[in-house]
Amino acid sequence: MVNKISKSDHAKMQNPIIQLFKYIYLSIKILIVVAGGHGGTR
Repeated sequence: MVNKISKSDHAKMQNPIIQLFKYIYLSIKILIVVAGGHGGTR
């Protein structure tokens, strides 16, 4: 891994709103994948 982080990328990573959005987006994506993979039923 090469640690080449531009200033804009660093600012994005430091931004809590973007962090929160990324977290929610990933959570929804995982939920959709899990629900789809299990047919949405238990």
